[in-house]
Amino acid sequence: MMEPATIPVSDASSPEGQKQIEVPIQEVNVDLIRRMREQSASATNSEILALVSQPKEKYNIGPGDVLQITVWDHPEFAEALGAQPTNVVKTGDPASGVVVDQDGRVQFPYIGVIGVSGMTTEQIQRTLTERLARYFTHPQVTVRIASFRSKKIYVDGEVHAPGAVSLTDIPMNLYEAVSGSGGFTPAADQSRVMLVRSGVTYQLDFSRMLEKGINPSDLVLRNGDFVRVMARDDNNIFVMGEVTKPAIAVPMKDGRITLSQAIAQAGSINSNTADAAQFYVIRGSLIGTPQVYHLNASSPVSMVLATEFELQPKDIVFVDGNGLVRISRVLNLLLPAINAGLAGVYYTK
Repeated sequence: MMEPATIPVSDASSPEGQKQIEVPIQEVNVDLIRRMREQSASATNSEILALVSQPKEKYNIGPGDVLQITVWDHPEFAEALGAQPTNVVKTGDPASGVVVDQDGRVQFPYIGVIGVSGMTTEQIQRTLTERLARYFTHPQVTVRIASFRSKKIYVDGEVHAPGAVSLTDIPMNLYEAVSGSGGFTPAADQSRVMLVRSGVTYQLDFSRMLEKGINPSDLVLRNGDFVRVMARDDNNIFVMGEVTKPAIAVPMKDGRITLSQAIAQAGSINSNTADAAQFYVIRGSLIGTPQVYHLNASSPVSMVLATEFELQPKDIVFVDGNGLVRISRVLNLLLPAINAGLAGVYYTK
């Protein structure tokens, strides 16, 4: 049995000073890629499924909404209720009707002030009919919403027309919100759409949702929801070492990028100095608990694994030219305070 290979890294946080510890390395092989895919497939979707399964709510009247109220066979109400004038109205003119004030109330002839906030048009219509019946015989009342102004959702980030979108009596879903804001820009990362609702942030991945049979159009938005589409260059991959042109690799539109794609964006490896047997991926360097993956791509068969190994945001791809000596130095620079709990963890080739 071969002796375990290690990458010595200085742990500056150790009370003993510059103590050498060993960072675990995992070999990139078919089994590892299979496990990663299984973990991704089995990742919890309970929160997203809960969002999708929520029932659609009826539109409830709120402050700022404009109501068009008609009392049939009683034209005397028309002027008092702000009936639509017969002359041509400009597109930008406010809708004519009864405006719900900031306290959620409206003023109505014969009845006075009534609270309508939180009610549906059917409930308002029923209430008005019952109260007008004290003064008129079998009053016929129709209530509709002339202008929706009380409820909004907000779409920001990598869409062509970010801003507020008014909700109507027809429920708006996530797909409609993005499409109504002009759709994704070329810089959008469709795997990282953030939904903020009631102080809770949900990360939505359009591509994986579709793969798992979750339709984004089934996720109905609510008043006050904030949707932000992240940019692809917010989730860069750093490619360094013996490559033609060290670069910051950008994920694809679906938010994914493989090891081979990242290296391709860096202009491939330097054939004169690179050691194809020493490909490394450093993950979690910013949180002090790194994971290091190693790929021996010296054979064409092994290189195929690079096309299947998916990278994550802020991963560091390092192509070594001199074995463990340089990668150890890189880790010492990137990870000055590695968790001492990693000591004694070995990687066996």
